[in-house]
Amino acid sequence: MSKRIVVLDYGSGNLRSAERALERAGADVTVTDDLAAAAEADGLVVPGVGAFAACMAGIEALGAGPVIAERVTAGRPVLGICVGMQVLFEHGHEHGVVTKGLGLLPGGVTKLPAERLPHMGWNTVHAPEGSVLFAGLPADSRFYFVHSYAVNDLAGLAAAGAKVTTAHHGTDFVAAVERGPLSAAQFHPEKSADTGAALLRNWLTTL
Repeated sequence: MSKRIVVLDYGSGNLRSAERALERAGADVTVTDDLAAAAEADGLVVPGVGAFAACMAGIEALGAGPVIAERVTAGRPVLGICVGMQVLFEHGHEHGVVTKGLGLLPGGVTKLPAERLPHMGWNTVHAPEGSVLFAGLPADSRFYFVHSYAVNDLAGLAAAGAKVTTAHHGTDFVAAVERGPLSAAQFHPEKSADTGAALLRNWLTTL
């Protein structure tokens, strides 16, 4: 039986490309702002593009924060993508403004210290041993990134018991996180061709 996935529609994100990628990976996908459906699905995907503050405003306007948090507390899988990953952290610092995040992961989002921004294009990642998301993927697998902000508190996440996958652009930053039912990727698996499809299939095995 296909896993029932909700892609949360809170007014931001690559909703249709995420929907299509998950369907190709074998899931039964619904794109909706229905919080009851989001709470009851086998897996919830939180997408996001653009600014941290705008994404948090959309989540708050929908009232989705408690639903996401309750799923994590109950051990029910959540996958954050791009800014949908960033809002899972405690805060985002953009354009001199600090915006509170969902606080489900420790640390904050800051501007990458790189000469060239945004960081846009394909990049390799370094996954830790025991990663489920990257299981079976070659070490030189490349994923598609589009961002200027990232999380670089690698030690804080590791201390919190998370499996942290890193990439490098100006500095090492968090490319993906796995902690219990919560998974997240800074890159876009739905735009990452075969490697992204394999990662989504790996996530579906956790549901």
